[in-house]
Amino acid sequence: MERTSLTVVALLVCLSVAVVKAEDPYLFFEWNVTYGTISPLGVPLQGILINGQLPGPRINCTSNNNIVVNVFNHLAEPLLLTWNGVQQRKNSWQDGTPGTMCPIMPGTNFTYRFQVKDQIGSFFYFPTTDLHRAAGGFGGINVHSRALIPVPFDNPADEYNVFVGDWYNKGYKSLKKILDGGRTIGRPDGIHINGKFVKVDDKVAEPLFTMEAGKTYRYRFCNVGMRTSVNVRFQGHPMKLVEIEGSHTVQNIYESLDLHVGQCFSVLVTADQEPKDYYMIVSSRFLKQAHLSSVAIIRYANGKGPASSDLPTPPPENTEGIAWSINQFRSFRWNLTASAARPNPQGSYHYGQINITRTFKIVNSRSEVDGKLRFALNGISHIDVDTPFKLAEYFGATEKFFKYDLMADEFQTDLNKVTVAPNIKNGTFRNFVEIIFENREKTIQTYHLDGYSFFAVAIEPGMWSPEKRKNYNLVDAINRHSIQVYPNSWAAVMTTLDNAGLWNLRSEMWERFYLGQQLYFSVLSPARSLRDEYNLPDNHPLCGVVKGMPMPSPYTA
Repeated sequence: MERTSLTVVALLVCLSVAVVKAEDPYLFFEWNVTYGTISPLGVPLQGILINGQLPGPRINCTSNNNIVVNVFNHLAEPLLLTWNGVQQRKNSWQDGTPGTMCPIMPGTNFTYRFQVKDQIGSFFYFPTTDLHRAAGGFGGINVHSRALIPVPFDNPADEYNVFVGDWYNKGYKSLKKILDGGRTIGRPDGIHINGKFVKVDDKVAEPLFTMEAGKTYRYRFCNVGMRTSVNVRFQGHPMKLVEIEGSHTVQNIYESLDLHVGQCFSVLVTADQEPKDYYMIVSSRFLKQAHLSSVAIIRYANGKGPASSDLPTPPPENTEGIAWSINQFRSFRWNLTASAARPNPQGSYHYGQINITRTFKIVNSRSEVDGKLRFALNGISHIDVDTPFKLAEYFGATEKFFKYDLMADEFQTDLNKVTVAPNIKNGTFRNFVEIIFENREKTIQTYHLDGYSFFAVAIEPGMWSPEKRKNYNLVDAINRHSIQVYPNSWAAVMTTLDNAGLWNLRSEMWERFYLGQQLYFSVLSPARSLRDEYNLPDNHPLCGVVKGMPMPSPYTA
């Protein structure tokens, strides 16, 4: 009996250990990236498709799922995909930016492996190599809460991903030649919705989505464009905002919402009107001497009748429109009572009570260097090199390629004095930092930070100074990964640099990104421990000078 009891106990211990060590579920995807003819504005162009689709396949997953995506590059060019908004905890190796990874060469494949750790929300992926963002290759990443975590709204009847953005009819290779030649790509030619353009009263247009009367639907919007902020609205249907970039929001009702480049949000729309067709309208914002728009048909099941050509009025433009948009930003608040993946599950993460250890004040600029257009941050216009900076760090070869901290923490030089060089900033591990984006130009900006979410605490017109901190929202600012900065205005965000790795801070205006308006934060753990950062993956391709170098000693626990 004693031996039997011991055996049972041992078995139970083994089972409990197995449960403790059990991994979160894995989701596997196989993607073939190819060229294909697309015509978002009616002009046939060579675009980039994933599994023959634009938008590409959707990654529909749950918080903490492990995502495995085997990408086959059938293009004639190197390729990288980034996962905009996925924080890649301890894993900048999978981030898909030229500073962190060697590209997937033509005719080869690479398997991305990452976890959507402690996240929920609406995100998207897109290519970061060359000017591929202008060719398509985008798709949705929908991260749901775990089954036992209550969501602050009833399950919708269905979820719809809506990708909106500007489009150019020149084609991405022609646009690249223009930028390489030192000129701007100029204004876009139109607006697309999920890769299509529809005019009001188009008799042959098919409905984009269908709703049943009396039911509520979740629309996940993302602006995947090159440079243009847009406004989205539904004919006859208000929107209830429920999520912005991974944070549940206070559920305010809006007739229209501004959506800036690189940003995503979710709204609930209830089919409570006369059963017929209605328009979803997407129109450009803050484009001088141009107003671009597109519509999509939203059809009621068993409805009768076309959509009315009487469209809801867009918000104001110019100075009045900027004030309108800033006020809308201020109305966005974090839902502190909702359960979700967040810095503290109970919603008591008092970021406003943490002492700031470092302030970065970043000013964007546009200028010419040797007669060619360049964009810069604090006077440094970033360029990539043949060896990704993360690999150079890992192999101890940084002195061959770049110097840290060429860019000062605070802007101190002439806006027209620009240095073209790799822009790598040292960030102290686990420091709580404040980043000020000051825009002295006449065009709107949007910035994104890989590897993190941050608290978007303020946007105001004018110039920033330390006394402006008294106007920060230190209670319920949205925890997100991107922030817009209006002309002649500033924006402030706060975050803890607790994710070891190399992380891209970039303009989401891709012309500006391509010509230097970006930097990388190097956040190294002094412990060189697997508790803080993963080792270089076995399948990670090597390129540049590190190819053939002896492997460094791996991190240990």
